[in-house]
Amino acid sequence: MVRVMRYEGASALVSGGASGLGAATVHRLTEAGIVCTILDRDADRASSLAASLGKGTTYAAGDVADPEVVTKAVDKASEAGPLRVTVNCAGIGWAMRTVGRDGAPHDLDAFKNVLSVNLIGTFNVIRLAASAMSKVDPLDNGERGVIVNTASVAAFEGQVGQVAYSASKGGIVGMTMPVARDLSVVGIRVLAIAPGLMDTPMLALLPEDQRKAMASGIPFPRRLGSPEDFADLVIYLCESKYLNGEVIRLDGALRLQPK
Repeated sequence: MVRVMRYEGASALVSGGASGLGAATVHRLTEAGIVCTILDRDADRASSLAASLGKGTTYAAGDVADPEVVTKAVDKASEAGPLRVTVNCAGIGWAMRTVGRDGAPHDLDAFKNVLSVNLIGTFNVIRLAASAMSKVDPLDNGERGVIVNTASVAAFEGQVGQVAYSASKGGIVGMTMPVARDLSVVGIRVLAIAPGLMDTPMLALLPEDQRKAMASGIPFPRRLGSPEDFADLVIYLCESKYLNGEVIRLDGALRLQPK
């Protein structure tokens, strides 16, 4: 069993925690003795996962960009124990060129929506969770907890049609250091993971030959990343007392090509 001894008995808030990277993270944190609160738009899926895990796991349904929804989720997590871990996995994708082949401009509402969920939603969770985390008792090294956000390799090598998604994930990369500096005074570490091609429910919809073709472009290991790979890194970041303000690529040495 994985153990996060410093945080055992504490609580965690995981946005996008009902599926994919978030669900794997909820599983790992629960195994480590941390009580999880799942924040997800899919109430049915979140409720089902919470019920299956037990051990005090609870959930809150709604949009991460909605302050009222996130406040309620943070309150739930704080009731379960001292809130020391926040993991932001909620996100959406979108593909559209800045100017289409027919000359039409990128849909502005679609661009705003991606930024609202991926970037504004992430910061909304950060600011509200950090406020609650700042009030828990510090550990023996002065640390109160850790916030882990989900960026993407597209933040660095966005492909054709990824302008909205890359902008949102680039924003997460860009705010990692200033938020870490802001929260240093209250002993909260802030980190980001930039996954490559991960075997999430979205990719599972693709035909097997396409999935194999995508995996063949990854140097090593030559496979899609798994949600468990992501969750393992979250656990490592929780345990690593000196890691702060860093963005870590989780991509098997992949570098995205333009298309």
